[in-house]
This record gives sequence, structure tokens and C-alpha cells, in this order.
Amino acid sequence: MKEIVETRSGAVGGITQDGVTRFLGIPYAAPPAGTLRFALPQPHARWDAVRQADEPGPNAPQRIRGFRGLDVHALVGHGWVPGEDYLALNIWKPAGAQSGLPVMVFIHGGGWVLGSKDAPVQDGAAFARDGVLMVAINYRLGVEGFLPIPGIPTNLGLRDQIFALQWVRDNIAAFGGDPANVTFLGESAGGLSIANLMTSPRARGLFRRAIVQSGHGGMTRDIGVAQRLVKKLAQLLRITPDEAGFRSIEPGAMLDAVETVNLPTTPLDLRDADGREPVFGISRFIPVHGDDVLPDKPLDALKQGAGAEVDLLIGSNAEEMNLYFVPTRIRETIGRLAATYAVHRCQPQARKVLNAYGMGTRGVKPGHVFTDALHDLVFRWPARRFAEEHRGRTHMYEFEWRSPLFGGLGAAHAVELPFVFDTLACATGPRGVLGEAPPQALADRVHRIWVDFAKSGALPWRAFSRDDRQVYQLARGEAIDEAPMPAAPFLP
Repeated sequence: MKEIVETRSGAVGGITQDGVTRFLGIPYAAPPAGTLRFALPQPHARWDAVRQADEPGPNAPQRIRGFRGLDVHALVGHGWVPGEDYLALNIWKPAGAQSGLPVMVFIHGGGWVLGSKDAPVQDGAAFARDGVLMVAINYRLGVEGFLPIPGIPTNLGLRDQIFALQWVRDNIAAFGGDPANVTFLGESAGGLSIANLMTSPRARGLFRRAIVQSGHGGMTRDIGVAQRLVKKLAQLLRITPDEAGFRSIEPGAMLDAVETVNLPTTPLDLRDADGREPVFGISRFIPVHGDDVLPDKPLDALKQGAGAEVDLLIGSNAEEMNLYFVPTRIRETIGRLAATYAVHRCQPQARKVLNAYGMGTRGVKPGHVFTDALHDLVFRWPARRFAEEHRGRTHMYEFEWRSPLFGGLGAAHAVELPFVFDTLACATGPRGVLGEAPPQALADRVHRIWVDFAKSGALPWRAFSRDDRQVYQLARGEAIDEAPMPAAPFLP
């Protein structure tokens, strides 16, 4: 059965099945191609006939490299689907005529260089069945989205996200959603983007609540520092480090160079004036501060009251970096010197940091200390710092259920996603990130917490503050009073 909805650009037709209507691949902006490739997002041209929204369509240029023994496609999608009209979104809604539904807008992760709205793990059908209208969007990635090339606007990927939120504001009532009750949520680079946009004057008023999963406001660069990446990439591509140079290379032809420059072994110093590299080498392509989108560093903006009107649910997984260090066996094999050098490249007090986590303790492997320190340095403590500085209502969670994959992948990065979306089946099995037989009861609990927050802001534990450090452990099902971490003295 088809359902037709009239948007400001034209009518779209969705497909209804099992009580949920899906609209896939609706453009929210003009294709970022030709003269618009490096331009501000623009409205899409109007169409006259009903546009069938039953296929996902293209996504941003990207290349996915996985881990042996792990199906990453459930988490990030199946890679690049070429096509120009990829600034698009998916909508899942309860079937039939509705009005006043709470709206959730999801931003995918992938280090700002990969991922899409169509990854199986983030299918929004379960939210729709529970009375929430779910939206998931694509945005520009890599060179087109997060490279501050002289002569073009900065933070184009973030500008795309803002434009999508404006589309939701202007069109979502036609699908039955309430534009005054929008919850903006995302994971990893998506969560980091949302934390950034909470402080952006250009996104003010576009969402009422935010859910930041494995994200925070600590991963942005000064424009001048980020332009070192522009020069390095131009050198690899043998072009001039400006708009003309990058326009001369087709998007797909840049992927080899993007992959090379993203390798942690590629010589490139992106440390700031304090000697810190805020992303710890996970991605070279990140948002910049110092423009009209992010005039200030997000933490500084929070201190000035930015985002205080937004209700915030923010959290991390207990063992974030296991996703990178367990399948690769870095956790078990890295030595003390190599671990110290790796931290030193991103943090000026590497030895002190590792000593604070027990480096040199008899019977403890250096890789275990290294991994524990990186959990906190990269994700867990910066999330707490964001929560501390947010002047609005703030709640903190931790996801601590441990996946048995690889003999102990644990509560790794992205493991919470199938529980949030109640999509356990796509991430279960011998290569699934959840291993075999993950607990459905936990998915019921986590999914319900997200649904209730989107509907009314309700949460079953006290708000977090610097002095009342309530952190709700999702698997345990209750809040704890959490002490500051050993990483605290070493980060802003």
C-alpha cells in the first residue's frame, strides 16, 4: 500500500508494511554537484509528478575498510552508491493519517568520511511502531564536507545537517510530525556533530532535545591547523591547495588519497597550540571552529550559555576503543614504548597519562593500560566535560553490556546502536558486532528510554551535574554516582 505526502518540493510516495510507512531517499537539498559541489546547500528543484520514495538512492563518496571477523556493513552501510542526488533523507512513520507525532532526526557516524542513512542497524521502524516519526539523513563527507579549502565555505557537512533540520521544520507536519518537538540524535561522528550544533548560532531553535551517543564537543580544529591537511592532501593529489585544485579532481578519484591521509602512519602533525590532537588519529577530517557555524570551541560556547535551551541526553560506552584495538589485537600486543609513543603524538603528557592508568603495574599488559586510557581520553571523559559545561538540563548514561565477539569485544564503540533502534537481528551472528544471542530485554529497555525522552523528555534518573555525577548504567538498569576519571587532569 502506498501513502502520498505533499512536501514543499513536490509529492512523495511511501510504502506501507506491517504498520509502518517508509519514505526513502527524499531530497532535502539540491545535488552537491557541478557548481554546487563546494557550495552552500541549496533548495532542491520542484518536481511535478509524485516522486516514488521507495529506494534509498545514492550516498556520499566513501570507501569502507572493515575488520577481519566483523560485519561492519550492518553498522555503516555497504559503501559508496554513486549518484549526485545524495543530500537526501529517509522517514519512518506510523501508517495512516497522524498529527503531532514526536520527531527524531538521526545523524550517522563514520568519522566524517563514511557511513549513510541506510545502514541496517539504524532502521527506524521500531521507533515508528512506538509512535515516533524517525528521520535519518545523508550529508557531505570527507573532502566535500569537512576540508577547509581556501575559497569555499567551511563545515559544509554541518551546514548540510542544519539544512536538513530546516527541511524537517518546514515539511515534517505534512508527514504527521510536530516541528516543535524534534529530538536530534546521532552516534560517533553523528553525536559529535550534534554536540557541535548545540552550540551553533545557525542551528538555534531547530531542535528541542539532543541525544549524543559516543560524542562530545572536543573534536574540532582551528581552521589554520586543519589547513595543514588541505596542503597534505593536495600534495598527494598533485594539485594546488585551493578551490580550483580540488575542483579539478572528481570525488571518486580522491578516495585513494583520502584513505592514505587518514592512515595513522601518514606523517601529518595536526596538534593544536597546546600540543593536543583532539581526535587521537581516528579521523583527519573533522569540523573546524572559528567560522559562522562554530564561532567558538564548543566547550567555550557552552560556558557562555549556548545550547542551554536544549534538553541533553549524552553518554558513552564503557569500552569504546575496543572496536579498534580488540579485532586488530593491538590491545594484547602493543608494547610499553609503542603505547607511549602513540599517546605522545596526541597528548603532551603521555607518560603521566599512562602512569595514571597503571602503566608498569606488575602483571598488567601495556596494551590493556593503553586501551583503558584511550577509552577515557577519546570518548568517556570529554563526554562528561560536555555534560558538566552544558547549562541546560543534562542526563548522562553509560552502556556497559559486553559483546562476546572475539572472545570479549566488550562494550565497544557502536555496540549500543542495535539496542537503541531495536535492530538486534542485523548485528547478531558469528560476525555480528553483538555475537550470538544478545539480550532482547536490554533492547526493550534502552529503546524505551530513547522513545520516552523523545516524546516528553522523561528519564528514570536524576540529572547530571559537576557536583551530582549521576550516570545511568543501561545494562544494570540503575544510576550510579561516578567519580572523576584519571584522564581528568590531562584534558581541557
